[in-house]
Parts: sequence; C-alpha cells; structure tokens
Amino acid sequence: MEKNPGTDATATPEKRSLLKGAGLLLSISAISTVCFLLTVLWVNWSKPRLEPEALSPQLKAIVDRIPGKSDALIYIGLKDIRESRLWKEIIPDSLKKAPLFQPKGRLDTILKSSKINPSLDIDTLLISFKRHGYKEQNFLGIASGAFTEKLPESFLRAHSTTTESIGGHQCYNLDRELWICSLGPRRIALSNNKNMLQEFLVPTGSFFQRDSLSAALIDKAIYKSHLWFALPSAAWTAGALQSLTSTNQGIKTMGNLDRIQNLALSVKFNNGIEGQSEWVYKTNQAAYFASTFLWGAVKLSEYTGTKTTEQTKELLDRIQIQQNLKSVIIRTDLPIELFMAAKQKK
Repeated sequence: MEKNPGTDATATPEKRSLLKGAGLLLSISAISTVCFLLTVLWVNWSKPRLEPEALSPQLKAIVDRIPGKSDALIYIGLKDIRESRLWKEIIPDSLKKAPLFQPKGRLDTILKSSKINPSLDIDTLLISFKRHGYKEQNFLGIASGAFTEKLPESFLRAHSTTTESIGGHQCYNLDRELWICSLGPRRIALSNNKNMLQEFLVPTGSFFQRDSLSAALIDKAIYKSHLWFALPSAAWTAGALQSLTSTNQGIKTMGNLDRIQNLALSVKFNNGIEGQSEWVYKTNQAAYFASTFLWGAVKLSEYTGTKTTEQTKELLDRIQIQQNLKSVIIRTDLPIELFMAAKQKK
C-alpha cells in the first residue's frame, strides 16, 4: 500500500521566514524598537562640548557690577576685531568706516558734536539691557577707547543739564534719557536710567550670583574677545531671530524657533570666521526635533537641483548642527580663503 507523500513523518518542517508574513512584521517591530531606543539614548545623552574661553579679569569685574538681572548682554571687542586678518584683508574700507550703530536722540547729537565714530574710536563695548514695564527698555553701556579724549569734562558740562557725584564719579545728565560719567582715562559708563547707573557705580552683591541664567549663557558663549551676546529673555531671543522668521513662516515652524527659551552666540574673527550659537529649549525632545528639522533644511539647500548658488552651498556645508540635551548647538568655521575667493570674483 502506497503512503501519502503529504503525511510523510520524515518530511522537514518549513522554517518561518523573517522576510515575509509574520516574520517580516516581527523584524520590522524589532528594528523599530531598536531605533526608538537609540533615539531616546541620543536625545538624553550629554555630548562633549568645546571648552569656552574665560572672560578677561577686567571684563569679568565689569560684568559683576551690572545691577539686577539682565534681559540681554552684548559685548563687542572692536580693537581685537580691527587687528584681525579678516578685518585688514577682507572688510572694505567703506564698511570699516561705517557707524557701528545708529543711535537716536541726544546720544546721536553727542556723537556727531564730538565727532566720535564708534567703529573706529571704541575699543570695547559692553551693553546690558533691562526691561522696565511693558515697553520701556533701559540700558547700561560701558565703553573704552581713545574716544574719551573727545569727551572732556568741559564738553560734558557744556552739554549737560545737571551734574551729580555718584559713588565718587562725576555724572552728567545730558537730557532726561541719557547719563554719562567717566570711569577713568579711557572708559565711560552711559545709561538712559539714573538708578541703573547708580547701582552700577555703587554695586551691591555679585551679578554672577544674582543672575545665574545670564551667567550660564555667558559660559555658553565660546569666544569672549571679539563678539558675544547672551539673551536670557525669551522676548529678546524672539527679536534676535525675527530676521529668520519674518520672511519665511515655514522656517519658524520647522525649526521650532518660536519655542526657544534663551540664546547665546559668539563669533571670532581672525583667519576667517569661527562662530557658535546655542539655542536652549524647554525640553530635550523639543531641542532634538528642532535640530533634526534644521539639519534637514540645511542639507536640502545643498542639493544641486535647488536655486542655491555654489558659494552658498559651500558655506552651508560648513554648518554643523547638534542637539545636546535641551540645546541646539550650531557651529561654523569659515576660513579666510573662502572670503578671498569671493572677493576675487567681484
């Protein structure tokens, strides 16, 4: 009697394939779980950071006297910038002589009357902004340089409405919104608020202990000699990023720019431009999604099929974006050769 081949007990059972049916679903599930765990690990993993430069003892002593808490701190080391190779070889003379800023009101009148050009005459400038009320923005500025020779006591007295000695310094009220006083042969303090100036001249406590958020953001500014700013205020941060979002709402949504809590940025001008900016979010997850979308936007702009020029693509290729816990760190290093090549093409 013949045996049915289908009932042969010695037949080898068919093995389940991981590439089809239930095996394929199992493979996809396992890979997805591994990818998810790796993503969670990456999001919550503290990555190595660049060691930030320290504030000079002189600048640190000035910052430590800043009153209250600051909404924004901005520092410009113009003397060091003017001595950089980038300034000497790349920046055109017309831009070198252009005013650093365009003040309004009485300050503009004083600068014009004394023939001070901030871009050429100021060596260092530190400004602290502090919001008062809903709209009013007070500021305190500490500037150094040879320009002080253009502001002798006779000039200040002639242009002031009142004078007052505060903390051993003679202060001049040039109008209701501007106070100036000399801190030494090459340094002055100016403010649009008398109380803010007085609290700087007669300090109580330490700014670094009083404003821990600003202190942390200053530490996140890698370069300290040329240009850096720290923005503890979310309102100031939004204003600083307005140029990115005003013409492109898609960028604002894609990069979660409207959710940034505070920001630090620093730039070094020497044999090119080195810069790093750190955007701080409320959660690790928000920073991760922002870094992912920004990285994708940069890479998309590098594609040959887009309207991006080759020069811009080369610049974009030098932008590094990394998520580090609650921060998105954006870094670039542009050698001076890039600027020389662009200058020769003009």
